[in-house]
Formats: sequence, structure tokens, C-alpha cells
Amino acid sequence: MAVCARLCGVGPSRGCRRRQQRRGPAETAAADSEPDTDPEEERIEAGAAALAGAGGGRGAGPSPPPRCSLLELPPELLVEIFASLPGTDLPSLAQVCTKFRRILHTDTIWRRRCREEYGVCENLRKLDITGVSCRDVYAKRINPRVKSGRFMKILPDYEHMEYRDVYTCLLHRYRHILGLWQPDIGPYGGLLNVVVDGLFIIGWMYLPPHDPHVDDPMRFKPLFRVHLMERKSATVECMYGHRGPHNGHIQIVKKDEFSTKCNQTDHHRMSGGRQEEFRTWLREEWGRTLEDIFHEHMQELILMKFIYTSQYDNCLTYRRIYLPPSHPDDLIRPGLFKGTYGSHGLEIVMLSFHGKRARGTKITGDPNIPAGQQTVEIDLMHRIQLPDVESLRSFNELSRIVLEVREQVRQEQQQQEDGAEDGEGRAPQSPREPQRGPAQPSVELPAEKGGGPADGEAAAAAAPAPEQPAQSGQGQPFVLPVGVSSRNEDYPRTCRMCFYGTGLIAGHGFTSPERTPGVFILFDEDRFGFIWLELKSFSLYSRVRATFRNAEAPSPQAFEEMLKNIQSLTS
Repeated sequence: MAVCARLCGVGPSRGCRRRQQRRGPAETAAADSEPDTDPEEERIEAGAAALAGAGGGRGAGPSPPPRCSLLELPPELLVEIFASLPGTDLPSLAQVCTKFRRILHTDTIWRRRCREEYGVCENLRKLDITGVSCRDVYAKRINPRVKSGRFMKILPDYEHMEYRDVYTCLLHRYRHILGLWQPDIGPYGGLLNVVVDGLFIIGWMYLPPHDPHVDDPMRFKPLFRVHLMERKSATVECMYGHRGPHNGHIQIVKKDEFSTKCNQTDHHRMSGGRQEEFRTWLREEWGRTLEDIFHEHMQELILMKFIYTSQYDNCLTYRRIYLPPSHPDDLIRPGLFKGTYGSHGLEIVMLSFHGKRARGTKITGDPNIPAGQQTVEIDLMHRIQLPDVESLRSFNELSRIVLEVREQVRQEQQQQEDGAEDGEGRAPQSPREPQRGPAQPSVELPAEKGGGPADGEAAAAAAPAPEQPAQSGQGQPFVLPVGVSSRNEDYPRTCRMCFYGTGLIAGHGFTSPERTPGVFILFDEDRFGFIWLELKSFSLYSRVRATFRNAEAPSPQAFEEMLKNIQSLTS
């Protein structure tokens, strides 16, 4: 404890406040002039001096200076010291003595821990002035007709609440559910972000923008929230449905997994029955009515998703996911992207880099390629130099180039299998050095093999890839080949470079999956595309521009293990 006191600028070297008051001016000046040495060194030096005095026949040396313990420090200094410690250490500190336990009841200590560890900035005593930060606790989004005054009556009584209770009974207790999660909703998956929002812990479900507006911001809605309704009692509420928050339950199943349960599923029902629920869900999910969707196959997929997802009634199991780690030599910054997948609409894909390859893993999925599967794989060692725009307006020309590259890749793999060293007799190709040849498309079948993500909608024009390196910042004109369909005609008209890649396609129910060749097109730091050669369709991907806390993988190995786990669930 003396060491801790000395770290705070008091102790043997300066003398504590009480001891200075008992000393005279001369003693105080002498104490201030003493050198600042470590107590352990003082003890050793004193022992050495005593031994030297005994051996030399001299008297005992000067006694070590008096020490000051934490118990002798003034309370205001102890508050500052304790407030800088991790909140998990404070309960043990309270068991040291009565004085420490009494000081640890100071609310400013726990307020600082709430702010520094969980980002809580609200003042419990001024909520009536500042308001609650978490979007009015979603009051207006749940029911626009709810008046703010009426809603404030059902807010917790923060006036008599302490930050110590907020930390111990809410934040620390539910700390394990903070971060990014993927719900187990069959093939559809999802993206849940659990955050501390104001004085609540809220689970926000992130949804892609309405199809096909891939560059629009993400949408989100709350699935549950946790807060202190009464002192030392955390309350879990289900936010699903349109009748306001109601009783729910959260259970931490095991490490990196938890489940939610709604105890009042009748709050999810609407007065107009399933038809009204479906129309409401369709407006929220797709931003349109069923009459606006003319494609019959698309109507079937939408109805199938509604029936499948609504049966869960917000009783779900979630598994933790991490954002991919980044490296300085990555082609672009890895992360989450929104991509177009034909009749399936927009889906969320995680782009990660693994040495000479890049992978796109589905966070949300569909009945053909479910969430967790690797939708695209890019071979960064086989960059493609496409001909001029006019030559590439012919889809046959693009197909010829891609198939040539695929054959080259196949031969290289065969050589490796035969024991031949990769790159023998020639220098390995850098991903930033363009190579003429095709790129393998990666596509996914919406209902059956042969139907592409764009489902044969609007044809566009032709596409070349850049010759300049990505870091040069120069682009090459780009246009889709004639006959390649795209859900979004507003794609970039310049690109940086192209690579050979493969994509996963399958029939309904993930039957007969196979990888087919495709072309990966890098537009800029935040957008890329993929031409599915076999399906003659194009997918555009745009970066998810959101900040996620508690989403970093503890190690690269943990991230790889996470990818294997989510893929095994739907394999």
C-alpha cells in the first residue's frame, strides 16, 4: 500500500498530510529534502548500514524515514485512486477495511467506471433536462402516436438510482452480450449489434437498405433492451412487434452464445391478423407492397421468408461474430458490405483477406446459399487485364478470357498436386501486377441452378478492368458486357483492377453446391463488384458505414475459428 501511496505523490518521500501537520516546520523541510527512493531500497540500505556499523564498530545508522499507507490518505485522494481502477477490482478492495468500503459508496467512482468502460455519459440526476440518448428509447419508432410525456411515466426512476447499481447490476452483469452477433434464423441469418445506449443495453438488428439501393445507409430496429427498472433489479424487455416493450428474458448459454425469449408473444400480433402483419413486414423489409412486385418467383421467396422468420417470435439463439482483422498489405480495408443478390434482395457479406486469397462470407443468406457460407473467393495471385471497352461488350470475349485463366489455375493446381514447386522457373506473380486472362465468377442460384442473382433483369453493357495498380488512384472505364443483368444500373463506370475468382451456387435448400468462375472488379475502397459468368449476372457490393464496438477478434486464430463455426452450422 505504501507503494501505491508513493505513486500518488505522497508517502515516505514527501510525508502524508496528517504527518506533516504533526511535524514542525524544520521537520517538514527536512522530510521534503529527502531523496525519493523506493521503500524496498530503503529497507535494504538500512539493513546494509546496520551491518556495516556492526562490523566497523560504529553505532547504528539513521532509521528509515516514516512511511504513509493508503489508510492515511485523505478521502478525496482515495476517491481519485479508486476511480482509476477497473470496476471488477473494486469489490475486492471493499473487503480490505471499513474505510475503503465506505469510500467505495461514492457515486463518482462508479460513474467514471461506467463512462470509461462502457461509454455511459448520461447524468442520472438530469435526465429530465438532457433526455435519454438512445433515440428516446425508441418510443417514436415503436409507436409514433406515443406522447413523450406519457412515455416518460414508464421510464425507470433514475432519481433514486446510483451508478454503482448501474455498473454492477446492469453493465457488468450483461457485459458478455455486448458486440456483434449472428442470429440462428435458418438460412437467413442476420446481424445483431448489442450496445450500451444511454442507460440501456439494446440489441439492434441491422438490416440492409431496400433493394436495390446498395449505397443507402443500413436500417436498424431494436429486438430487446435491458435496463434497471428498480434499484438492483435489471429488467429485460422484448421490443419485437408494434405494441411497445414487453416482458422478455435473456440467457447466456455459454461463452460467445446467448438466447432471448419473449414471454408475451401476443404483443407481436396485430388486430388485422396475419395479412396485416405480412403487409407491415413487407413495407419494412422491402419498402413496397406485394402488388409492386411483379416477378412471381420473387413473390414466392418473400412469402417464404416471412413465414419462416415470423415463427421464431424473437425467441432466438445468437452466436458471436468478429470483424475481420486488417493488414497494411490488404487490397482494400476488410469489413462488412451490402451486396445485391437478385430476387433475394440485398444481403450482408463479410470481406476478409487470407494471404493470397480474399473471401466473402455471408452474414445474411437465403434458401440457396445460407448465411455462414463463403459466397465468393478471390484469387489475388491471378489479376486479369481486360481488353478495351468495345471488345468487352461481347460477353463471349469475357467468357473466353475467364476460361483461359481458369485453365491456367487448374494447371497450376495440378502441378502442386504432382509435387512440382509453385512458380518453378518463374517469379511468382504479385496481385498488383496485371495478367491477361479470364476471371472465375462466383454466383449463387436463387431458386434453381441456372437463375442468377439478378434473375435476368435489365441487361447492361460491357466491362474492362484496370491496368494501373490500385494505389495509383487512376481508373479505367468500365461497363457491363451486353447480356449481363444487374439489379442496380447505378454502378461505377470506372474500376481499378480485376481478379479471377469463384463463386458458390446451389439449388433451393443448398442442394448440389458448386463453385463457378467469375470476375472480381475493384471499383474503389468502399465498392466492388462480381460478374457471375455462368448466370450472366452482376452483383454490386458497398461498404457498411457503421462503427461497431466490442467487435474486434482477440486474435487472427479466433477469427478463423469463428468463420469455421458459422459455416459448419449450415453446411
